[in-house]
Amino acid sequence: LVMRYRQHYFKSSFRTDCPADGRTWLPFGLNCYHFVHGEEDIAKSYSLQDAKDMCRGYDLLTVKSAEENNFIIKYSPFVWKGKMSVWLGMYYDSDEDVFKWHDDNSVLRYSNWEDGGSDDTGLPLLDTCVVLHSNTGKWENVSCTDEPENGVVCQTSKCTLLGLGQFSVISGSPLLSALVIISVALILLVSAMVWFFHQRNNSGSSILNLIEYHPPFRSPSTDQACLIEAEEIEVVP
Repeated sequence: LVMRYRQHYFKSSFRTDCPADGRTWLPFGLNCYHFVHGEEDIAKSYSLQDAKDMCRGYDLLTVKSAEENNFIIKYSPFVWKGKMSVWLGMYYDSDEDVFKWHDDNSVLRYSNWEDGGSDDTGLPLLDTCVVLHSNTGKWENVSCTDEPENGVVCQTSKCTLLGLGQFSVISGSPLLSALVIISVALILLVSAMVWFFHQRNNSGSSILNLIEYHPPFRSPSTDQACLIEAEEIEVVP
C-alpha cells in the first residue's frame, strides 16, 4: 500500500510547464513556442537582429522534425493572415561547410528545403540565413541583411518540474539534473559517515549500543508523525 502511494505521489508530482513571463506560449512535444504578432490583421515583421532581441533569453524557431514543421504551418494562420516567412534559428558553419542550429550547434538531421535544396542560392554563405514559409512549410535561403523583414517565433524547452511537497527542481538539461542528483547523494553519504564516526567515538558507546538504542530505520508511531513542508527551491539551468 505504501509503495502504491509513493508511486502515485511521484507520478502526480511530475509535470512540464512553459515559461510564465506574460507571453502566450504554446506547448508542443518537449518545447514551447511564442508566435510574435503585431496589431490585429496586420503582419509585423522584424530584421534578424530585431528577432533575436524579441526572443532574448530564448531561441529563434528550430524545426527538427516533420511533426514540428507541420505544427508551425497549422498554427500560423491563427497569428498571421496570409503568407509569412519566419526566421529559423540556423547558421552556416564555414569550418564544417554545413548548416547548424543555434540552440545546440547540432547539424541538421531534418530539413524541408524548397526545390534545389540548401545549395540553390547565389548568396554569400556567411550572409545566408533561412526562413520557413508559413503557408507551405518549405525552407528558403535568404540574405541575413538584404531581406530583413520576417516573422518571429521564439522557442524554448519546457521546464521539467519534479515536486516533493513544495520542493521543485527546474531542469532544462539532463546534465544539470544528473549533477543535482549526484550532489544530493554525496551530501547524504558524507552526513551518514560523519554521524557514524561521531557515534562510534563517543565514550561508552559501541556498535552494538548503536544498533540497540539507535535503530536507523525505525518508523515513528502514528502520533509521532509530522508533516515537513519545504519551501520551493528552483534550480535554473
